[in-house]
Amino acid sequence: MDYILEGLKEAIFLLIRLDPETISAIDITIRTSSVSILLSVIIGLPLGFILGFFEFPFRKSLKLLSDTLLALPTVVVGLIVYAFISYRGPFGEYELLYTAKGIIIGQTILALPIVISLSATAIEGMDRKLYLTLSSFYPTLFQMVKNVIWELRHALIAAIVTAYGRVVAEVGIAMMIGGNIKWFTRTITTAISLETNKGEFAMGIALGLVLILIAFAANLSLFALKKRSGGMRS
Repeated sequence: MDYILEGLKEAIFLLIRLDPETISAIDITIRTSSVSILLSVIIGLPLGFILGFFEFPFRKSLKLLSDTLLALPTVVVGLIVYAFISYRGPFGEYELLYTAKGIIIGQTILALPIVISLSATAIEGMDRKLYLTLSSFYPTLFQMVKNVIWELRHALIAAIVTAYGRVVAEVGIAMMIGGNIKWFTRTITTAISLETNKGEFAMGIALGLVLILIAFAANLSLFALKKRSGGMRS
């Protein structure tokens, strides 16, 4: 028990004095996860809107596929991306393996099904009366899309927050694609794994505390959005 308390004290000291190695892992994690979420939103929200709003052939099959990919293991995503961007893969010439860009690609693929499925579900569940009200103003397609997104903004933001929580805490992609290279691709999760295996509990605990704070902030935001949405409906 003593070594845990000692590790906790050392971890707090590392955070207070802004240990460069600790800050580097935090910085890489925030940068890669933020860019990957941005890309997944740019790609995923339009696809989710199409999947949830329009009727077309194979729509239910595509929705089922997207929902199934919600549980896609991170190591499987890492394996697929590795196969494509490794030096023997079709995109090997771009030298994306063991880079932050490679991590971003993998994390974007991981977040996409979450953004698509949750946004499609939110749009599918839109109140029919709201749809009829919007339609009564004879809007153009662009105006209709804009109004639906605005009315469902809290649910859509909740989908994004959920995807961010999954991405920031993943370890498989960061380890397989990033290679856990110090100062370049070492994220919070890969650093925790490495330092714990080395017996360096202080840095592992310090990074664990930061990861818990990030996850807590994401879930707190999600809770606040749900509560606010509920308050607006009542």
